[in-house]
Amino acid sequence: MMKKVKPNIPLVDHIYTADPSAHVFEGKIYIYPSHDLDHDGPSNDNGDQYAMEDYHVLSMDDFDSPCVDHGEVLHIKDVPWAKQQMWAPDAAFKNNTYYLYFPAKDHDGIFRIGAATSSNPAGPFIPQENYIQGSFSMDPAVLVDEDDRAYMYFGGLWGGQLEKWQTGSYDPNGEGPAITEPALGPMFAELDDDMLSFKENPKEISIIDEDGNPILAGDEEKRFFEGPWVHKYNGNYYLSYSTGTTHLLAYAMSKNPQGPFVYKGTILTPVLGWTTHHSIVEFNDKWYLFYHDASLSGGVNHKRSVKYTELKYNEDGTIQTIEYES
Repeated sequence: MMKKVKPNIPLVDHIYTADPSAHVFEGKIYIYPSHDLDHDGPSNDNGDQYAMEDYHVLSMDDFDSPCVDHGEVLHIKDVPWAKQQMWAPDAAFKNNTYYLYFPAKDHDGIFRIGAATSSNPAGPFIPQENYIQGSFSMDPAVLVDEDDRAYMYFGGLWGGQLEKWQTGSYDPNGEGPAITEPALGPMFAELDDDMLSFKENPKEISIIDEDGNPILAGDEEKRFFEGPWVHKYNGNYYLSYSTGTTHLLAYAMSKNPQGPFVYKGTILTPVLGWTTHHSIVEFNDKWYLFYHDASLSGGVNHKRSVKYTELKYNEDGTIQTIEYES
């Protein structure tokens, strides 16, 4: 089945927001987006057009309530190890503490993932002095499972530098696999109980087809590019992600949070703008997809806006594709 979604009103229009990570905390919907800046800098495959330097938190009591901007909750000037480009964040709750996870380039120009903490889901957040040891690339997403174990998924190609870490250390000349080779998957690491460090070295997640064969790098409608998100529904783990060059949100399923994940299909067809980045959350027994497009700016890739739509499952647990109409 295909659901069609027309460009709707952005959650907020006084600032540009993207990469929404939505959660239900304290009975309300909290959204942790990146904050696009309006500027005239260069645009390239390294993502220099995405010059974000702070985070705001948005919230709604429910979907009939106005969206509240709680203001700036963290700025790059307050993060000792970070130099530039605070891209897509995520948040989690454990230990009676709210954690904000975010990527940024360090002073050597290498993407790392940091953490900040707060007693309030709306912030402000106090950053740790250093990034999470062993972290790299971008787009952190954290799942706190029913057994209270917490997992981080992360990674992105091109500007996200994931292909530069294939040897286990940073290679500035690293390139991705050939089109006939298995595509790079997102990275996975279990978090320590303090939620501020990894229990283990990150490992790559495998995405395979129904026959058990790895998705190939040349299959750009199915392969992972960036923006991993994992949620759980009826005992299944769903890994959803952006395919990048083909501008789809795709997903795969597994019974294990570490995978392998079996590719299943498309969640959302291409939106207006180059990037697509999302989250999936349950609220009052319904499921919702949060995403962004560039409709507010007329298609400018680094001036995006957060939106949402209802997401529905088929009886077999697969997700109904949502068709974006421009």
